Amino acid sequence: PYGTMFLAQMGAEVIKIEPPKAGDTARAVGPHYLRKGESLYFQSFNLNKRSLTLDLNSVDGKAILHRLAATSHAVVNNLRGDLPEKIGLTYAQLKDVNPALVCAHLSAYGRDNDRARWPGYDYLMQAEAGWLSLTGEPDAPPTRAGLSLVDFMTGTIMTIGLLGALVDAQRSGVGRDVDVDLLSAAIHQTSYPAVWYLNEGDVTGRTERSAHPSVTPSQMFRAADGWVFVMAQLPKFWDVLVERIGHPGLATDERFATPPDRLANRDALTVILDGVFREQPVAYWMERLAGHMPVSPVYGLDQALDNPYLQSTGMIDTVSHPDREQLRVLANPIRMDGERLPNRSAPLLGADTEAVLAEAGFSATDIESFKSKGVV
Repeated sequence: PYGTMFLAQMGAEVIKIEPPKAGDTARAVGPHYLRKGESLYFQSFNLNKRSLTLDLNSVDGKAILHRLAATSHAVVNNLRGDLPEKIGLTYAQLKDVNPALVCAHLSAYGRDNDRARWPGYDYLMQAEAGWLSLTGEPDAPPTRAGLSLVDFMTGTIMTIGLLGALVDAQRSGVGRDVDVDLLSAAIHQTSYPAVWYLNEGDVTGRTERSAHPSVTPSQMFRAADGWVFVMAQLPKFWDVLVERIGHPGLATDERFATPPDRLANRDALTVILDGVFREQPVAYWMERLAGHMPVSPVYGLDQALDNPYLQSTGMIDTVSHPDREQLRVLANPIRMDGERLPNRSAPLLGADTEAVLAEAGFSATDIESFKSKGVV
């Protein structure tokens, strides 16, 4: 849902196919609802889409799917790995309907291995891919990321694969299957710690204060009224830091003379800088350091979303929903010609069923028949 929302916000017509009656299970995820069965959670991932209810296990449902696929560029699913072929969503099963069709599959573990039938979720991938062992304080239990980052990354990666295959299909007239799975995406995000281990046997662990594993000072420090994250990633920023906090003598302290020296003496340096930062509030240090070196206040979610900067950059948007005229949502981070992509609210369940079927060439009689049989 996350990846296809990007496509919808960029102007693609994205028809979300949902089971009749119940719809996407995301519509029932609480605790906040616009009406029964219409959650704010669902709004987070389905802006700009259309909703078609369709029983894909029925003969008529498959016929409708084929009618739609014949004039579509892509068919996307995020089903368990063994289900796309059972339902008929693979390129081999749809190429006769549309040879240029791209069939993208996002599953937990892939479609072609002994885990294809395994259900799976983001948190499990963070656990198996080693993320929990990299997150949090060293003496705390293994800790997951606060958001479902594997889901979001995998959806984005899927969309990149889909667009690449689509460009090729438009040139060649031949589509294909595109596969991405949560665990592969989670493993891929281990990036440089993975390369360090695979080549040097170096196992990156957790560090105090969410510090960078190999550069210091690059971590949180406690100010008088909160926390500030300071990142002297480059030697020039170390020079800026010691000058602007009023302690230039640290630059000549032999314990901190070079990046390796600072890393070897991280604990001692943390104690010293903690003492400095505790003397003033976060706002003071932001005024001293912001724009001169990489620095940020450590916000709670409410502070992050109430940040005036987001208003000035247009990252908070408002859409109209039947149950809330001024529904506040997040804008897409992509800008085209300097403008944020337009948003509209996620659809009510089946809101576009009749229109989509009529556009596909089905008559009013056909549509009533589908309804009576529970196909839509």
